[in-house]
Amino acid sequence: MTWYYDSHIHLSDPSYRQDMKNIVSVMENMNLKACCVSMNPNDAKDTLELAKSSELILPFIGIHPECAKDDLDLMVDMIEQNHQLLSGIGEIGLDPTYCQSDEDTKRQVHVFETLLSVAEKYHKPISIHSRKSLDDVLQIMTSYDTKHALLHWFDGSKKQLRHAMDMGFFVSYGPVMIYANDKQTLLSNTEESKILVETDGPVRFSRCFEMKSAHVVFIPSVIFAASKILSKSFDDMSLLLEKNSESYLGI
Repeated sequence: MTWYYDSHIHLSDPSYRQDMKNIVSVMENMNLKACCVSMNPNDAKDTLELAKSSELILPFIGIHPECAKDDLDLMVDMIEQNHQLLSGIGEIGLDPTYCQSDEDTKRQVHVFETLLSVAEKYHKPISIHSRKSLDDVLQIMTSYDTKHALLHWFDGSKKQLRHAMDMGFFVSYGPVMIYANDKQTLLSNTEESKILVETDGPVRFSRCFEMKSAHVVFIPSVIFAASKILSKSFDDMSLLLEKNSESYLGI
């Protein structure tokens, strides 16, 4: 039996709350596990509660760069108190979109580096946000273990992708890859052992998804698109992604 994995989704987002029982039921029927990432300490509490409801929900907790001013000490305490229950640390990273001053930038870097250190301490995979900051993220990560690190929603250049591959990162592609030529080109240049798939729900996608919020049921479509781009059967692509996901998670 092949397991499908959504490597990055925000199931603790309020938009999913009314439908969680149905989502878990769908995951059970699909044989799908989801890495449920968090944005801040409050979100992390919800993620930990969700994980208690189903072993298919793999809890990741962290501070998103948008929330870098949130309570870092509280997040570190939450990780230390729950490290045996956690599947990983995330979503963490850098994003200049949310910086209005040098102090904001320094704060983001401090939060990112602190949570990377905690992830290393407890040997946890990490899910990294690197929008408009990929070179800075790659530079910082030279000081940390990248063997179980994911650059989620990879959106860099071919050169940056090669650098990420040389450093041992995993990279993930989502629903936009189904209709975006640039993402398809990146996928075709990614080492097969480092490919993961994600939805990043509840992000909304256009084209064939008609601006619907991403749902775990999108994952087979992403796998199918990847299989065509890499000239594989759907089953072979699914098996490869299962192996890669388990390697990333260390299971």
